[in-house]
Amino acid sequence: MRSFTYERAGSPAAAAAAAARTEGARFIAGGTNLLDLMKLEIETPTHLIDVNGLALDKIETTTEGGLRIGALVRNTDLAADERVRRDYGLLSRALLAGASGQLRNKATTAGNLLQRTRCPYFYDTNQPCNKRQPGSGCAAIGGFTRPLAVIGTSDACIATHPSDMAVAMRALDATVETVRPDGTARGIPIAEFHRLPGDTPDIETTLAPGELITAVTLPKPVGGKHIYRKVRDRASYAFALVSVAAIVQPDGTGRVALGGVAHRPWRVEAAETEMPRGAKAVAERLLAGAKPTDENAFKLPLVERTLGAVLAEAKG
Repeated sequence: MRSFTYERAGSPAAAAAAAARTEGARFIAGGTNLLDLMKLEIETPTHLIDVNGLALDKIETTTEGGLRIGALVRNTDLAADERVRRDYGLLSRALLAGASGQLRNKATTAGNLLQRTRCPYFYDTNQPCNKRQPGSGCAAIGGFTRPLAVIGTSDACIATHPSDMAVAMRALDATVETVRPDGTARGIPIAEFHRLPGDTPDIETTLAPGELITAVTLPKPVGGKHIYRKVRDRASYAFALVSVAAIVQPDGTGRVALGGVAHRPWRVEAAETEMPRGAKAVAERLLAGAKPTDENAFKLPLVERTLGAVLAEAKG
């Protein structure tokens, strides 16, 4: 690990301003992803800004009837919150499907959204990776691709986003609240927060340099059956090959988002109009334009079967 300087921020605006004026600065909270990447010298920040003292660890009811989740709320606390379990069961289930109990005790809401891919070539510094070193190439293309993306890919990257929580947030239409270095705040719809790889897979979100996440807001609950189903190689502590986050209403309508298949949580609202017709119709719309490899083409029928199981569970 390379040497770095360190400071504790006094306010969200001060943290954002410090990050903007210091080249190579990064925010740190739980550190469950960043510290690992620093040890491997994939991330080499010159300055760490500790945001743990910013009082962003509360879950509050909004005037619109939703919830405002502070950026520093730990995954364990969020999953266990009575309001989340009652009104946003999809989110609680997705959180409990991720990582391990020890990691959930440290991992934060903002950090979960910002965690980087688990593509094996991203973690292997002996291999070219456009996400790790822009312009170096993508060793995954033509390499081992079983866990990687099947849709929304580009010639520069076929990595997947690893978060379970983000998939649930996408289905729930969350909004990411931030503060910019000039002290102004903005809200970013979760649908616009994560980017597809294009020619710049190293730029993973629409955050500006120095911009700090302060909270995630959930709209008023929509009811229905909330189901999160994750298919993985082992029963725990593994990332999704395919995951399905669904909210199903009594009339068969609803919402569905996928994990494990793309560079960001994958949702196509137009596909949700097909939910009363069944999993096959929804999957065809969700995965239109997919470009799987020989090794991960199994994900396409796996999405359909997993979604079918979710819809069957919703019907009881």
